[in-house]
Amino acid sequence: MNQEPDSLWVEQTLAGDQDAFGNLVLRYERDVFNLTYRMLNNRGEAEDAAQEAFLRAYANLDRYDPARPFKTWLLSIASNHCIDRIRRRRLTWLSLEEPLPPHPALTSDVPGPEESALNHERSEEVQALLDELSPEYRIAVVLRYWYDLSYAEIAEMLNTTESAVKSRLFRARQALASRLESRSMSTLNPAMEGS
Repeated sequence: MNQEPDSLWVEQTLAGDQDAFGNLVLRYERDVFNLTYRMLNNRGEAEDAAQEAFLRAYANLDRYDPARPFKTWLLSIASNHCIDRIRRRRLTWLSLEEPLPPHPALTSDVPGPEESALNHERSEEVQALLDELSPEYRIAVVLRYWYDLSYAEIAEMLNTTESAVKSRLFRARQALASRLESRSMSTLNPAMEGS
């Protein structure tokens, strides 16, 4: 299955073979879910968003440009859907201060309890920092640092320019650094007051 090119499965799907699209889903379901989870920070909502991304890809498969990588096209559908969800969420949610669910393990290695606790804590910190970014900054960070996409690929996915992507990433890094510094200072200040 992994040897078949995406373009062949796309052609077969357009010719009416639904199993061919199933192969695309199997190939990219983890990538799409990881993206939606990083964007939405809610396992159930991320699963729904991933499913919706695949449904939208299937419904619009005739618009897919085979000159582009299928994965990039699919992730752009997922990221745009997540940005829409985040915007709607901000309008309807009264409180965003719910505790974060743990990030699912991305490897098959089973860490020990201490390492697992540290990883969970780091993951929560990273996710909390990501949640503080605007959706436009968050998606740029996720696509660049989790998916290692080039500036050009991100610009194409987000329908913008490479310089705009670089600017968003620069501002996102500044915002993250500022928030990290603020958190470090607030952690140090209570300790200093007790001295």
